[in-house]
Amino acid sequence: MSTATRPLTLTVIVPAHNEEQGLPATLEALLRQTVPAEQIVVIDDGSTDRTGEVAAGYGVTVLRPPRNLGSKAKAQNYALPFCTTDLVLAVDADTVLADDYIEHIKPAFDDEDVLIASGCVQSRFERTWAERGRSVEYLYGFHWNRPIENMANSPVVCSGCCSVFRLQPLVDFGGFPERTIVEDMDYTWSVQMAGKKAVYVSAAVAWAADPEDLTYLRKQTWRWAAGYFQNVRIHLPRMIFKKPMLAFWVALKLWETIAVPLWLVLPLVVPGVGFSIGDAFLWWFLWWLSTSTLMIGLPLVYAARKRKIPLRRVLRNLPYVFLTKLVDFCYQWKALVVELVLVPLRLSKGLVNYEKGRADTPAVPAPAVRAGIESGEPAPATTT
Repeated sequence: MSTATRPLTLTVIVPAHNEEQGLPATLEALLRQTVPAEQIVVIDDGSTDRTGEVAAGYGVTVLRPPRNLGSKAKAQNYALPFCTTDLVLAVDADTVLADDYIEHIKPAFDDEDVLIASGCVQSRFERTWAERGRSVEYLYGFHWNRPIENMANSPVVCSGCCSVFRLQPLVDFGGFPERTIVEDMDYTWSVQMAGKKAVYVSAAVAWAADPEDLTYLRKQTWRWAAGYFQNVRIHLPRMIFKKPMLAFWVALKLWETIAVPLWLVLPLVVPGVGFSIGDAFLWWFLWWLSTSTLMIGLPLVYAARKRKIPLRRVLRNLPYVFLTKLVDFCYQWKALVVELVLVPLRLSKGLVNYEKGRADTPAVPAPAVRAGIESGEPAPATTT
């Protein structure tokens, strides 16, 4: 029987390194799915805690490589030979899926040209300044950038924390790409340049745990930025001809990275002579704050209404996004120089070591796990 006439089967793979505390929430959410997976596989990748024992306690398949493999892509590739289903859902060990995640995302694969699909990622916690800033970034990105990219049939990335893949094409490709530090973007771009589809499914919601402080925010941001420009270096020349719309988004991102310094200094030169240092600083701050808020304000209002999140909570978190964006900006520039200039000149190897963006996850009370957040507010609804 062909896949066109029978329901598609699905295996979940969860790469985990020292996730004893946070893994239960991920597995409980997977076991609550309204459309259950045929198999759940946890890859205990060289953990020094009880990750493997915790996973086994949930009755899932546990794989233990002989040594720590060193990256998420390698751990996921270790699991692929054990998958016999049509689809593979890769879930990070600190990500909690909405109970209907699989139910919402599976229909995307009714189109045989779709090789990868991912849902709407939101912040699981809103406790620290870094988590609050990221929560605003996610609300904006997944309710403004992603829908526009999807409508143009050219998503920039299917998030690696909760993406579903058609298994055989992934295996034929060689598995999850290990040539860059961000395998999700690498495969998303490769699929589209091969004439196949990647899609964003807004109704499928996942809550990801974000860096809690500057130390881990820097690690994650550097990995994301370096991985982005690694992919630009590898793919952009072919992308211009194979997937022009995707190349357009990349060009916009490059321009944004280059233009940010101009945007920051513009108000300092516009007032001209006669402004005191205090007046100039005040003018610059008001310019920066007002233009930033105007650019993201309406999408945030829309996102809050769509996810049924109180607007006051979004406004409470809004100031922190300027801090996380400042970190993003610094590492975008670092990555641009390192990956697009120093690496081609053989003056640097670029980022090659994978580092987690979080410390070992703390235990989470059951009510917060079910809500997908820990903020004292009602859980976001998974509305379309």
